[in-house]
Amino acid sequence: MNFGWIDPTLLRDFQAEATDVHRLCTLEGGWVERFGQDILISFKRVLTREQLVAELQSWATSVGFQVGRIFARFVPRKNEDREPPRLICGDPGKSLQTIATERHLKFGIDFGTGYSPGLFLDQRENRRYVRHIRPARLLNCFAYTCSFSVSAAYVGGATLNIDLSKKYLARGRENFTLNSLPTIEHRFIADDVRAVLPRLLRKGERFDVIILDPPTFSRSAGRKIFQIEHDFERLLIDVLGLAERDSNVLLSTNCSTLREHALAVMARYCLKVAGRAATFHRSSRLPDFPPGAGASSIWLTLR
Repeated sequence: MNFGWIDPTLLRDFQAEATDVHRLCTLEGGWVERFGQDILISFKRVLTREQLVAELQSWATSVGFQVGRIFARFVPRKNEDREPPRLICGDPGKSLQTIATERHLKFGIDFGTGYSPGLFLDQRENRRYVRHIRPARLLNCFAYTCSFSVSAAYVGGATLNIDLSKKYLARGRENFTLNSLPTIEHRFIADDVRAVLPRLLRKGERFDVIILDPPTFSRSAGRKIFQIEHDFERLLIDVLGLAERDSNVLLSTNCSTLREHALAVMARYCLKVAGRAATFHRSSRLPDFPPGAGASSIWLTLR
């Protein structure tokens, strides 16, 4: 997979829409992403990292891009072996936190707290779609730093955010603050999504947009393991019970064994079990990602 470096026209398009967080280059063994003026290089081989560092300087000069710091992270085979990025170029005394902007919305970025710095770039068009459909009540499962919820709140929606990590939910609250969005209409629950969904069902809660973008693998404090291949179907069936008529549900995953076709097959089975019907569609393709790269996503519009 070789997508090369984005051309100056696409770079100007991102600048025109007030977006300074996107992918810059994709190779077979790695990729380069921009977060404001900072750069994150993800690599599977050291030689690829060195190649991308050298090419970055040449590309930046050719398009007049001012590179801030450069971070690099190794992409391991197993998710549990992931480590935070390391600074390879720039002032080591400077804060590892910064702010990136996507279509005028601001998101806190932290290169020191985990493998991912706080915003998944391959969900950009799905976040845009949330703003387009203007939800009244959005349920954000596996909310991470609440970027989907910030997108919903920006257009007037109330949100419920669920994540195992209190730390990530706290960063989600900070993202609301960065955008001058009060959190009074927004709830944050630090718990296992699998435990929360049945409680919401019993209370009769309903939502018109639901985000279901689980990790491939995770382990709770009680050592309870989540594996997407085993748990996604049950989650979706529970979620369908919380969905209003004419609601929208996003199914998304980075799991290599659950590409779009497999997601669609699973969705049809779960819809049948839940006694629901839906139309399927996908968001616009990401112009800075090669075909097949990034998360697999399907939107369900329930009838």
